[in-house]
Amino acid sequence: MRGTVALEHPGCVTLYGAAGRRTSPPESGTAPGTANSSGRVPDELGLVLAQAAVQAIHAVGGSSGGVYLRSGTPGLLRLAVLVGLPGPLFRPWWRMHINRPFPVAEAYRSGHAVHLADAQEAMRRFPQLMAGLPFPFGSLYAPVRSDRDKFGVLVVLRPATPGIPVDHGDRRRLDHGAKRLGAALVELSADGTTVEWDGEPVLVQMPAATAQPVRMGHFDWDVDSGALTGDDDLCAILSIDPSGFPCTIGTMSSQVAPEDVYGLWTVARQAAESLRPVARRIRLLGPDGHARPVVLSCRRAPPGGGPGRRLTGHLVDLGAGPIAAEAPDRLPEGIFSLDRLGRVTYVNHSAACLLGQTRPELMGRVLWDALPWFVLPAYEDHFRAALISHDPVHFLARRRPEAWLSVSLYPGHDGLTATVTAAEQPGHPTGSVESAGPGLDSSADRAAALYRPVALAIALTEAVTARQVSAVVTEELLPAFGGRQLAIYVLSERHLYLAWETGFPKGFLDRFDGVALDARLPGVETLTTGNPLFFESMEHLAAAYPGIPLDAHVGARAFLPLIASGRPVGSCILGFDRPRNFSPEERAVLTALAGLIGQALERARRYDTEAALARGLQDALLPHRLPVFDHVDTVGRYLPGTQGMDVGGDWYDVVDTGTGLALVIGDVQGHGVSAAATMGQLRSAVRAFALAGLGPQQVMGGTNRLLIDLDPGQIASCCYVVLDPATGAAQAVRAGHPQPLLCHPDGKAEVLDLTGGVVLGVAAEASYPITELRLEPGAVLALFTDGLVEEACTDIDEGIDRLRRTLASVRSATLTEIADRLIREARQATDRPDDIALLLAARWADTS
Repeated sequence: MRGTVALEHPGCVTLYGAAGRRTSPPESGTAPGTANSSGRVPDELGLVLAQAAVQAIHAVGGSSGGVYLRSGTPGLLRLAVLVGLPGPLFRPWWRMHINRPFPVAEAYRSGHAVHLADAQEAMRRFPQLMAGLPFPFGSLYAPVRSDRDKFGVLVVLRPATPGIPVDHGDRRRLDHGAKRLGAALVELSADGTTVEWDGEPVLVQMPAATAQPVRMGHFDWDVDSGALTGDDDLCAILSIDPSGFPCTIGTMSSQVAPEDVYGLWTVARQAAESLRPVARRIRLLGPDGHARPVVLSCRRAPPGGGPGRRLTGHLVDLGAGPIAAEAPDRLPEGIFSLDRLGRVTYVNHSAACLLGQTRPELMGRVLWDALPWFVLPAYEDHFRAALISHDPVHFLARRRPEAWLSVSLYPGHDGLTATVTAAEQPGHPTGSVESAGPGLDSSADRAAALYRPVALAIALTEAVTARQVSAVVTEELLPAFGGRQLAIYVLSERHLYLAWETGFPKGFLDRFDGVALDARLPGVETLTTGNPLFFESMEHLAAAYPGIPLDAHVGARAFLPLIASGRPVGSCILGFDRPRNFSPEERAVLTALAGLIGQALERARRYDTEAALARGLQDALLPHRLPVFDHVDTVGRYLPGTQGMDVGGDWYDVVDTGTGLALVIGDVQGHGVSAAATMGQLRSAVRAFALAGLGPQQVMGGTNRLLIDLDPGQIASCCYVVLDPATGAAQAVRAGHPQPLLCHPDGKAEVLDLTGGVVLGVAAEASYPITELRLEPGAVLALFTDGLVEEACTDIDEGIDRLRRTLASVRSATLTEIADRLIREARQATDRPDDIALLLAARWADTS
């Protein structure tokens, strides 16, 4: 979800898409934490969070903040709403694990608010926070919860108050806002909304503090006689007594600046003689004698409005802001302004020229989209500093190698005003910051250097496979240093194997795949010695390693050892398109980052081992073949997810009970070895109860009590159907599981309505009522787990209906072909967090 929300008035929400276009109200039935079916606006959950955040920020004198909400991933909070700050600049903080040493996580874990008055207090209590945001600001964090549940954390950022603790009134107001939000979320949950967030944050613009009302007065004007009538708003704009109407045009003329009087009459004559409306800017004299600009718009009145030439129209008083902005165009100094989401709201002619764009190319766009050369960590840090600390920030920027600019940022409640002038090239070295910036000699760049490890570390906490680790490095490390090529090798049995590459010529690195540790190559020697190797040009690399194949003749390379807890893991190669210097600060930062990458790869290796064990366990516990019966065919399928541990607790089974055919499908919460082991125990329990001759209700009740005894706190869903193959009569029970589908012989497919009980593992005395149904010859019964019908940004009911239509469309195929078709469609999803189990049963008539 990339939409933004602007709260323009308390209780009134205006929604914008990614480009700031006004959109329609939210549609009903939208999954929480995702975009609706149009992909444009947040759902009711997003609106409740946005309103609560804005009210809390206003209540305690803040300028920005947001709400973290729990997600579908256990232990992970996601930033659901971000108010008054550009989303891309704060991407590293979109996710927060509850065990991290950050104030958001502590407030969530402890259930107590955290109040940080200034940077000194924050540095003392949460040094990791200040490493990533080393700016003077205050912040407040309040847990959002109910009596029995934790939802998330309400966050407010505001100017620092050095040495002055957060006062009791602000603490009470923030706590009150968090409690109100918690109560609202309880109501949403009771209405069926899942109070979780798994999408990108909704961006919210704070209401403007200095906005002036737009006044519009309507009038009717007889051009021949000069008679003018109008409404009360026109009287207010003209600063006259309403009892003066009807009045002559002289009344308005006396209010118009002398040099605009003839222009006023010219507009009137032009409108009277034209079929089109005419609009002009004029200036009115206020009671204080000062002129203010207004817009006059009028057109010829429809026929039948009376004798003479008559006009109708309106006078618009916009206030001084938008129109008075013409004055800065006369200045040689460049001036532009941004709202707190980073969108350009004004740019004068000089600024547009200095920035290398036209005003139409800049207005309304996010600065970093319109000017990609601003997307560098050093520059982003300056904007973060201004937006968070509210202190002016001054820095040098380089638009082109020969074009340096002096930029000053002046923050306020509603955004930033920036000045920009041409500048001379600085005297200190600049090679440490690729293609821009004043170099790591400045304090801002040292802050950026501190920020990079924190941003990468946060992103690496969620990477569990070597591929995910490599993707994070590509997304976070390369842009930070202006790199273009990346290769990661992992160590296995004293050989280095290529795990990831990007930016190198196709096939170039194949020759180095599987090299032994005795090879004289920089990627090998950096690992065996534990020392990083930096080559500021390709000539230096060739001289150090004569005869080594090179993918380019111009550029620079860095070879980093990946070591975790003293054990070698692999090596990393960073490539740059141009020669460059590696400052001591950059070498230190890159070496530290290599250590983080090595630790993440080591975790990924352990994950791969556990995943292989879980897959083996899953394969051993699922039935390898299903029993064969007269009158009934059965087919089962299992598909692991594409995220997380890959395998979970989904299972299916078919059991000959002696009195009927038991069709079973279930889903244990969670993934990995634990879920697979629990699944195996439940499958065995269901089989044992079924073979003992128990009825469906007793089978489900016994399995429920067993799960409570085995693993308190673990839950599972299940659907159990006992079918008489000869007659088609069936009895079904359901424990919190998705409703099965039934495709009739005529091709009509329907979602069954089986009476259900609660999921297994919750209540020992839970009951599971029986539903009677019948399968006609030629009918197909489909049992499935929710992974088959769940899809990001889509309601589960839409997935079930899609499955129903697919089942109806392939009714003439064999049962195996139907199962393959259903699984094939699910396999096409690239981002499938859950695994899938499918069991089909088809009854056919006895033709003997």
